[in-house]
Amino acid sequence: MRKNLTIALICLFTSFTYAQKIKVKTGSFKDLKDINAYALTFDYSNLEIPKYDSEEEFLEDKMSKREEKEAGAGEVFKKSWFDDREDRYEPKFIESFNKRFDDDEVKVAKDVEAPYTMLVKTNMMYAGYNVGVMRQNAKIEATVSVYETNDPSKILFSADITKVEGQGAMGYDYNSGYRISEAYAKLAKEVAKKINKVI
Repeated sequence: MRKNLTIALICLFTSFTYAQKIKVKTGSFKDLKDINAYALTFDYSNLEIPKYDSEEEFLEDKMSKREEKEAGAGEVFKKSWFDDREDRYEPKFIESFNKRFDDDEVKVAKDVEAPYTMLVKTNMMYAGYNVGVMRQNAKIEATVSVYETNDPSKILFSADITKVEGQGAMGYDYNSGYRISEAYAKLAKEVAKKINKVI
């Protein structure tokens, strides 16, 4: 009985250890309570990749390893790495955020006009891995900011969000783009949940 309790406590502690962390830098979530629509934009510049000095170094390493196995595989990987942003991560963020609100009470969307813009600046991205017998979740860190669309210098809110992990259901997440997209879904869920509390 004591052994089962110890295991349960370890699992509980572990779940708290890896929960998302939000550090508000400017304003507060209360400042967003009257906003019902955001023009959404994403920024991946100066992206940090763990164990690499730069994103360029990461790509060179991953591409060369794939080229050794199959000619052209490196370029396929590079294209997928960038395409996944618009094809997977951003739609997942939008879907996850918007479904947290009833009757479109609050919405985010790309390429729309709105008085306020929400910027999702990805600071760190780790793809994780799944090789069947071993796996590790994808992880991202981001700064989410809200500013007046017509005057970006007027920042209403800004927060750093860390320890955001992504994984597929039942461990069926062999594709890195899928794992990372699930991290963006969790990021959106966390932001929407905080906004929901103040409205």
